Amino acid sequence: MTATPEPGPATATGAAPAARLGPDAWEGLAGDDGSGGGESLLTVVLALVANVLIAVAKSVAAVVTGAASMLAEAAHSWADAGNEVLLLVAHRRGERPADPSHPLGYGREVYVWSMFAAIGLFGVGAGVSVTHGIQELVHPEPAGSFVVAYVVLGIAFVLEGVSFLQAWRQSRGDARRRHRGLVEQVLATSDPTVRAVFFEDAAALIGILIAAGGIAAHEVTGSAVPDAVGSILVGLLLAVVAVVLITRNLRFLVGEAVDPGLRDAALRRLLAMPEVARVTSLRIEFVGARRVFLVGAVDLVGNPDEDAASHRLALVERRVRDIPGVVGAVLSLSEPEEQELLPADG
Repeated sequence: MTATPEPGPATATGAAPAARLGPDAWEGLAGDDGSGGGESLLTVVLALVANVLIAVAKSVAAVVTGAASMLAEAAHSWADAGNEVLLLVAHRRGERPADPSHPLGYGREVYVWSMFAAIGLFGVGAGVSVTHGIQELVHPEPAGSFVVAYVVLGIAFVLEGVSFLQAWRQSRGDARRRHRGLVEQVLATSDPTVRAVFFEDAAALIGILIAAGGIAAHEVTGSAVPDAVGSILVGLLLAVVAVVLITRNLRFLVGEAVDPGLRDAALRRLLAMPEVARVTSLRIEFVGARRVFLVGAVDLVGNPDEDAASHRLALVERRVRDIPGVVGAVLSLSEPEEQELLPADG
């Protein structure tokens, strides 16, 4: 019989050839985010501290200057700070161990709380910024003390940059392990906390530049229009980021399969076990950040009787469940006529 590989699922950014990952790539999530949850927690905590400090400074500057862009940036930072609190809740609740009522654990809860955070970013950050910008266009108000605004924005840029570098460093390491581009990895990762901090901090850095440009144009021209437009642009930027985060969390909530490269690594891992002759079915789904559930069918070496076959199959299942990141595995025996699965590169 000629073995025919089964088509793998598309990646988060569309169909793409599977990256060549060896069996070892399956370790530690099954290779998705080798850094684990500890570094993700550090990323969120650092972002929270930075955003609280920035939000307080921007709020004071918004009152002192009266600049619409500064108020939009203050709303942006308060929304980000609130999001980080929700991401901490997501991390804590998602890490709870399995129990009889949730045999696969609570990993998917991380996507629920991350979804709340993204909706908050859309409603609070984007909504307030756009609404205030439109009000400023209709009823312009004078602004002053521009030096205060520039100083606060400069400090904010440095603090946001520190937080962004942490998220960038973690994502870059994951991208190298998975042979992906940086943005592709951030979009594809099963850890929504890293994705949220990365995109929120990137948006914050861009928003600060937009706000600075609007305030500078207001100072030079004496017109509140550039400042108001800057506020609206910041809001639209936050809306785009929020939609991206909501979409990705939704896909993981309803059940997203691992990408073809990771699936191939799992297939190689199974085929490397001395008890396994063939693999004829393999389904792997994310059930949380760096957590997967595996279902498959294998053909055992030799022709063992019923008792021996059940013992060997149970042994293979235990070995799969012992892999870090695998919270459950169900294997059955293959039918003789089923076609063998092979990695994409054979």
